[in-house]
Amino acid sequence: MNLERPRAAEVLLDFDRRSRIGLDETIFAEGKSAAQLDVIFGIAEERAVSLFITRLSQEKLHALAPRWRTLLDYCPVSRTAIFGTPPAVTTSTPVAIVSGGTSDTPVAREAERTLAFRGIAAAVHFDVGVAGLWRLTSRLESIGGCPIVIAVAGMDAALPTVLGGLIPALIIAVPTSVGYGVAAGGRTALNALLASCAPGITVVNIDNGYGAACAALRALRIAGYVTTAHSTST
Repeated sequence: MNLERPRAAEVLLDFDRRSRIGLDETIFAEGKSAAQLDVIFGIAEERAVSLFITRLSQEKLHALAPRWRTLLDYCPVSRTAIFGTPPAVTTSTPVAIVSGGTSDTPVAREAERTLAFRGIAAAVHFDVGVAGLWRLTSRLESIGGCPIVIAVAGMDAALPTVLGGLIPALIIAVPTSVGYGVAAGGRTALNALLASCAPGITVVNIDNGYGAACAALRALRIAGYVTTAHSTST
């Protein structure tokens, strides 16, 4: 018996998650082998459902069975992939995604791709950190026109706090691991956001663009913008 070969019995996918909480089953690829992912894709194909995959490195992508690689919509920047066919993206953009620096782009893209998997378009504004405040103020009208803003920032993570004092939107802050020395892999950014003097800012984990997008989806569902339905078919 080959104990190194994963079996379908080792995988129990939550196909009813969307009907229960409004969010889909998502596959965190970082902690899984290529062989385990091959099994997961096989199960999803049998059930004719789409899957969203996060933290999928290019090395692991190339280690997958060739048939699955051809069925994946892969983004190397965000390290996300879509298996199957998600719904068409909306023409309206209820969410703005704002990143402090170019180095924060992968996290911002992860949030954008998570929303797109549920058919939600986002207006993305890159590299508008407070070190050059004019970059933010020149786009403030566009950003403030969205009811939900995902603000992605590393180092001292000042961007979400500044936005919190300027616009009325629901602000979901994502601290990133970008920064030198005492930035401590994003812990300084996280602590700064938790201690923010701008009231009502919601904070997710370090580099968790996926979690921020899911928080936005929950808010949009409560507002009636998205509905709870069964998982997307392939």
